[in-house]
Amino acid sequence: MYLNKAILIGNLTRDPELKSLPSGFPVAEFGLATNRVWKDRDGNRKEDVDFHNIVVFGRQAETTAQYLKKGSSALIEGRIQTRSWDGQDGVKRYRTEIVADRIQFGPRKEGGSFAPASPVEGSGGVSVSRPANKKEPPKDDPGLETIQYPEEEINPDDIPF
Repeated sequence: MYLNKAILIGNLTRDPELKSLPSGFPVAEFGLATNRVWKDRDGNRKEDVDFHNIVVFGRQAETTAQYLKKGSSALIEGRIQTRSWDGQDGVKRYRTEIVADRIQFGPRKEGGSFAPASPVEGSGGVSVSRPANKKEPPKDDPGLETIQYPEEEINPDDIPF
């Protein structure tokens, strides 16, 4: 069995650019920066930054272009893909990118509220993610959706799998 999976958490380096394929299917492209911090042998703090090209399709592309902008944080799950083409000068060009299957938006910087998380496969649903260390927003905030859990007990023997 083979696996091609990438998971990145970083900040956007440019605003998402929303385009459409000839079929009309939406596609968005943007850059993401990730960093790594370590100490060298002398105890000096070092930092290394990597830049990634991200491509996302469908409803998630539209949502990404609507809510994310340069500097926004995001978690990206997807696969690594390398494309090649012949440039106008006849030189073969290559581009390695992450084709996103799932994008989860990070915290917004203004006001302390949080952006919606886009679920797997771009099913169009929206949920709200909030770190546990942040204080709860006011209950009358119309921008938040509340999940209603059933109060009945679930018997594990009733589950068909």
